[in-house]
Amino acid sequence: MSPRLAAEFIFLASLWGASFLFMRQAALELGPVATAGVRVAVAAAVLLPLLALSGHWRAFRAHAARILFVGLLNAGIPFGLFAYAVLSISTGLTAILNATVPLFGALVAWLWLGERPGRWRALGLALGFVGVALLSWNKASFRPGGTGWAVLACLGATVLYAIAASYTKKYLMGIAPLATTTGSLLGATLGLAVPTLLTWPTQPVSPSAWAAVAAAGVLCTALAYLLYFRLIEAAGPAKTLTVTFLIPVFALGYGAALLGEAITPWMVGCGAIIMLGVGLATGIIDPGRWPLRRLATLPSASGWRGR
Repeated sequence: MSPRLAAEFIFLASLWGASFLFMRQAALELGPVATAGVRVAVAAAVLLPLLALSGHWRAFRAHAARILFVGLLNAGIPFGLFAYAVLSISTGLTAILNATVPLFGALVAWLWLGERPGRWRALGLALGFVGVALLSWNKASFRPGGTGWAVLACLGATVLYAIAASYTKKYLMGIAPLATTTGSLLGATLGLAVPTLLTWPTQPVSPSAWAAVAAAGVLCTALAYLLYFRLIEAAGPAKTLTVTFLIPVFALGYGAALLGEAITPWMVGCGAIIMLGVGLATGIIDPGRWPLRRLATLPSASGWRGR
């Protein structure tokens, strides 16, 4: 990866890491549903002119129903769930739970598309879910004031992301990414329009909350998606997918520096287990390619004599 692409890669991770911070700032005044509704509306408004100028509008219209539907699974509902979660748990913890998307993605692809994982990927799935259990076990209290529902909201959002990924692979492959991205954000906007109006706050919204939700829409959604697809084209999906490992780092840093959130050794350790599981489950970490495995094909050590 060239220095320029590496810089764009880090910038993308910083944008997605900041999304949890912006969602929290906006949701404190707008509420979770309105935060998600305004975020997708802003992002769709930014991308729609680009779609019209790109020549991919016809591709969107040909598959509009499915693209609009997947927007609820891939943006509308998950954004609302994460906005709800960050009101109760730290942005860093939310980002770590968000990093389980590839784990659920591999599981859904196995159950729905029949993409059976190999032994190392299966181990990664198991390891990743063990990390999630360890991270969440002392937070899964559903009593008043507990954070169990917030943790479940995060995991529910990641499951929806995973279902949307398999749905896209099954029904929307070969369509220009700008068409599916913009169309899905438009679908999320339409799907959340009425809930957003019904849950709109009665008190005036401060400029800081408007700025936060606008930043989430323009920077962390519209710009981030464009950058993501550019990196896939330039560096390949495997390398681009490793951005998953950096997003929690930025989210933890933002939360600690700007919100005073604590970063505990337990959180870091469980996050490392989850990241290892994600690496194995997605094939980013492949022990089958390691030199140690190839040593097994060399002559036995007993065949060598020292001098």
